[in-house]
This record gives sequence, structure tokens and C-alpha cells, in this order.
Amino acid sequence: MESSELIELQIGAVANGGWCVARHEGRVVFVRHTLPGERVLARVTQETKNFLRADAVEILEASPDRVQAPCPFAGPGRCGGCDWQHASLPAQRLLKAEVVKEQLRRLAGVERDVIVEEVPGAPDGLGWRTRVQFAVRRDGVVGLRKHRSHQVEPIDECLIAHPQVEALGIERKRWPGATGVEAVASAGTGDRLAVLSSKGRVRVPRMDAPVRLVGGKPDRRDRQDRSARPERPPFVREDVAGRLWQVSGSGFWQVHPGAAATLAEAVVDALEPRKTDIAVDLYCGAGLFAGVLGEAIGPSGLVVGIESDAQAVRDARFNLRDLPHVSVERGDVESVLQEIRFGRGESTLNRADLVVLDPPRTGAGRDVVKRVAELAGRRIAYVSCDPATLARDLAFFSEHGWTLSGLRAFDAFPMTHHVECVATLVRG
Repeated sequence: MESSELIELQIGAVANGGWCVARHEGRVVFVRHTLPGERVLARVTQETKNFLRADAVEILEASPDRVQAPCPFAGPGRCGGCDWQHASLPAQRLLKAEVVKEQLRRLAGVERDVIVEEVPGAPDGLGWRTRVQFAVRRDGVVGLRKHRSHQVEPIDECLIAHPQVEALGIERKRWPGATGVEAVASAGTGDRLAVLSSKGRVRVPRMDAPVRLVGGKPDRRDRQDRSARPERPPFVREDVAGRLWQVSGSGFWQVHPGAAATLAEAVVDALEPRKTDIAVDLYCGAGLFAGVLGEAIGPSGLVVGIESDAQAVRDARFNLRDLPHVSVERGDVESVLQEIRFGRGESTLNRADLVVLDPPRTGAGRDVVKRVAELAGRRIAYVSCDPATLARDLAFFSEHGWTLSGLRAFDAFPMTHHVECVATLVRG
């Protein structure tokens, strides 16, 4: 079958990744820009030995959940950033719930009803993304990449970007010599900055916010060299859980303005910390969960964060400097877990009461899960942005006697297929 061929499809269930599933002549077809129950005309975009990929280009019978996409750059062959702009917000959350439920069943053998909760701060699903990575064409034009492509779709506005991001005007400037521009903003404090990537010399347009330059040099003609010095990473401050958090450059922080506070509360609820607990925060980033656990546990307990990124470790230590019973260790999580010991007075322990882990999208993996299962004494909170790797790791935990006792899912990425989960595990 030739790529770009048009086929008529009856659409079935939702699949992980922003697709729906159909069948054509006995073959599975993963289809974007459609909804379960629709009949569509779809253009084939890829053929593999086992399945096809396609874009729905004409809706022959529409789902009652279909709406007009608010963004003019969304749709087949356009910007690949949003998967569900053509679905109502309630329908988006039901689709995400079905994906989480199916992944748990298929990969972890867990049957559980799932409700995807709204995250405060974006009631219409727009204007929430406080960190946006823009791609730059060779001519300096800014845009976002097309789905599964290196091609850049030029845009003049991103509707899911937070107003503070749009105020930087990234899309309305030229960036000759740059390979990418990340816009970073804080909804709570109003701090803003741009992180500019380049392999050579780059012209930095006039900005009313700091610019961090990574991997290149400012053009000598650029009068804004001072704002583009690479030595000192600028930062934004986030106001969450009654504390200010410094996050340098393009360091990790939740992109939805309400997500950090929502997830921090969910983690504390899941772990039920006590005043003398020992807790470990894996992949701790700038120290959000270590900080809220440190305050909940108090000085009679102990909290240890583990993070591999050097700048994130510096941020976390700065953010938690007023909590002497909270420390942050730098290193690969798996390696540090093999060596870590927790001291209290003259005694040394190799068991923590509580563990929270927030790994990257690839998940924790079998080896880290094994060590966490040995380390944790009472409860584990697993924060995940990928239902598939979460379900896989929950299956690993079950091999070591840990059982899923609670699961909350949050719509921290409206208009996209992404969903954030907090899983609670207890010893079975």
C-alpha cells in the first residue's frame, strides 16, 4: 500500500499516544485526528510489516464528542503538539482514562476504574503550558514540529501556551543561527526567560527577559551579549505549597500552572507521612516532593533526594536550605540506591519508610524497581507521565510483593494525549 493512499475506516477504541484503532483488510490501522465510533476517510502516512498509520482527513460520520479545533495550526499534516483539539474536554479525559485503564489491564494485570481529574488553572484547556520548546528553521523562522517529523510548522501563536510565554513573542521574532528556542515562564511569579540552542554564532533578538545561550556564541554584532552569556543560567521562581522554588534554565518543572501543587498534595496524601519517618525522593529535580515531605515529616525525621542533573541538584539544595533534615544526593538513581545508607544519630539504616519516584517518560525499569521494593518499608508513591511504563513498572513491583492500593490520574496536559498519574503501592 502506498503512503498517502486514502482508505475508508470505521474507528474503534482509543490507543495510547493520541491514536484510535481501526482495521483495513485485516490489518490494524492507528489513526490520528479522529474519535471512537467515527467513520472517516484517512490518508495512510506509514506502512510497516504489522500495521498502518493514518490521518483522518475527512469525517464521514462524526462523534457527538467532536468539536471544532480552536487552533488553526492543528490538524492532519500540521503542528504535532496537540492530539485531541477536535474532542471536547470531558471526552478528552474519558479517552485518557480509557488509555490508563487499558495499559493497567494489559501490562500489569490490574483491573481498575480510572477517573482523570481536572487540574486547576486552565478551565478551557488552553493557555496552560508554561514551558514550550520551539523549533527553528534554517532561515530563522520559529514553529513547532509536525507529528513524527523533523519538519517545522511555522506558527504565530500557540493556544496552549501560557500568556506569560506568549508575552515573550518568540514566534514573532527571527532567530538566525539557532536550532531551538525554549520559552520558560512562571505563572505564579511572572518570571520569564528564553533558552536558546545553537551550534554556532546566533543573532539574539531584543528581549525583555533573560536569554540563556546553550552550545553557541552570540554574534559579535549583537548588542545583547550581556543577556546571552552562557556561564550563569538564569532561572525562574515558582510559588508552590507556600514556598518559592528556583528552577534554572530549562530545568524540569511541571508545565501546567496547577500541576506542581496538585501532584505535591497527591503525593503527601498517598504516602501518609509521620513525624519520625525516613523518606526518599527519587529523580527529585528541583526538590518539590522532598520539600513538601520534609515539611510534613518535620525535623525528627529524614528526607533524602536523589537527582543526576548537576544544576537541578544545585537548585534543590538552594530551595531546601532551610530544612536541615532534608538532603540531596547527586548521582544516577540506580547507582546511588546501591550505596545509600540513612544515618540517624550513631545508627545506620538501609530501609526507608516512604519512597516517592518521578522518573522520566521511560519509567524506572526493572533494576530500580527491585531496589525500591527492597528499600521501602511502608508506602511508595509513583508519579508517572506515561501509562505504559507505569503499568510495566507496577508489574515489576508486584513481583516483589508490592500491590497497587490507589491511583489518581490528572489532566495536566489538556489537548494532548499525555496524562499524569500518581500510583500508591503498599506491601501485599
